[in-house]
Amino acid sequence: MDSRQLRYFIAVYEQRNLSRAADQANVAQSALSHHIANLEAEFATPLFERKPRGMEPTAAGERLYEHARIILRAMAAAEREIKEGGSEIAGDISIGMANSGMKAIGVPLMRTVLTKYPNLKLSLTESLSGATLLHLLSSEVDLALVYNPPSEKDLVAEPVLEEQMFCVGTEKLIGKKAPIAFEEVTRLPLILLRYGLSARALLDDPVLLKRLEANAIMHLNSTSGMIGALTAGLGCTIATTHFVSEPLKARLLVAREVVEPKLTRTLYLCRLRNRPMTYVMEEMCRLIRALIADQVGRGAWEATLLI
Repeated sequence: MDSRQLRYFIAVYEQRNLSRAADQANVAQSALSHHIANLEAEFATPLFERKPRGMEPTAAGERLYEHARIILRAMAAAEREIKEGGSEIAGDISIGMANSGMKAIGVPLMRTVLTKYPNLKLSLTESLSGATLLHLLSSEVDLALVYNPPSEKDLVAEPVLEEQMFCVGTEKLIGKKAPIAFEEVTRLPLILLRYGLSARALLDDPVLLKRLEANAIMHLNSTSGMIGALTAGLGCTIATTHFVSEPLKARLLVAREVVEPKLTRTLYLCRLRNRPMTYVMEEMCRLIRALIADQVGRGAWEATLLI
């Protein structure tokens, strides 16, 4: 298996047709068919089902496609790194962000890349923290901003900031802006993120998180659904003021500081240990840290810097 075979395989996978794939790859259809057959012989399994109207990937073909994209992308990055020696920040970079991260630094990041790095192609993915982590672990993104990732030997996780968590809901439901004890919070109608990796984003302390989850009346996997439920008075949640800044300003919601104990969560900048750091990744890490520090320093992001 070599890079040329992988490129030909990707062409067939994406076009689902040998003739169109041959045109895309600028190679004879017979040669393309020969390379695909050699790949299948090497793996001892069919990669496509030959049908009258085209080529349909098998399960093995689906898996190879994901690996092939990662392999070719890494090879291109390696070639660029060696040839340019970091003299120019160029190529592709994919960054995943939890919703709060995108809300805080998404636009400044895009603006900086467009103005300062014209030869860099940026891909941004926004999702709940748990989904963002899965994107990183499956190599769909190169860097990720996530909350409280699990301890993984393949994961390099750098803490960047700590946020205080509040009890958020309508004033009618949770009362006015005075501090509220954690025990009292557990007796309120809580709406929380769904169980699993996404739920880890809520709190640093897993014991306290389990207590909250045990008393929740509903679990959601949607930020817009969460905001809608809160403003409709269906329940309350544990969140940062940054997450609900707009409804707080509009006085649709109130945020009460949770005490006894205080609740916090930590944001991490993560990458895979088995993927070597590139010049582009280093530069983007520096940029992300600088943008986070700027947002916190200006008071736009209420948090404590850990970098």
